[in-house]
Amino acid sequence: MTDTSGKTWFITGASRGFGREWSTAALERGDRVAATARDTSTLDDLVATYGDAILPIELDVTDHDADFAAVARAHEHFGRLDVVVNNAGYGHFGFVEELTEAEFRAQLETNVFGAMWVTQAALPFLREQGSGHILQVSSIGGISAFPLVGAYHASKWALEGFSQALAQEVAGFGIKVTLIEPGGFSTDWGGSSASRSAELPAYAALREQVAEQRKSRWTPGDPTASSAAVLRIVDADEPPLRAFLGEAPLTIAKADYASRLESWEKWQDVAVLAQG
Repeated sequence: MTDTSGKTWFITGASRGFGREWSTAALERGDRVAATARDTSTLDDLVATYGDAILPIELDVTDHDADFAAVARAHEHFGRLDVVVNNAGYGHFGFVEELTEAEFRAQLETNVFGAMWVTQAALPFLREQGSGHILQVSSIGGISAFPLVGAYHASKWALEGFSQALAQEVAGFGIKVTLIEPGGFSTDWGGSSASRSAELPAYAALREQVAEQRKSRWTPGDPTASSAAVLRIVDADEPPLRAFLGEAPLTIAKADYASRLESWEKWQDVAVLAQG
């Protein structure tokens, strides 16, 4: 294991959910955290408890210039960055036919472009010091997909794609990349943090069916408990490119990938035919 002391974190979306829990866990063990939130007053209690170990930064990750400024400020303040966590994001609920262009673009602006810009802002600092670990908060929805959250899936599949490429691009600089893929947790992801499309009556029956399926898919996990898993990942000498949080994702992934392989193999003769 690597030295686990004195890490400096940059965490987006630190006001609640995973961002809040992981910020607290890092601070509790003596690390330093640059914690971003759209409303930094939500971090006042952490400042009162941990003092100079936390640097609250007001940030809306959809603001390109603000992302770069926030990362630079954190680096200047603490002198280095060890763990960069792109956690800020939200879920949009709406069947594909219900999505407006503005809703789809807004989902991508936060979940994809926000993470991209923070990543780009951090990379020069990490390259210069020859080390660093970028954690991209994806989802089981980054490798699988379910009805009603197509825009969310699109954003997380995009995050997965550029992050897998990124991992190969920066390995030579001593930088690690991990995609964190949670299942269902008791965060506010599906509550007030979410946005929703106007409903089309044609999908009423399916909407009820999907709601029942979501209830039976998994028992929501405790986001506080996720901190131990994340700390273990960031302290590993060779952290994984991908890591699930929760028990359910592995079962979902196995079934999904088995189905894909079956379909690809079944249609391989067509694939060969297309090659000429």
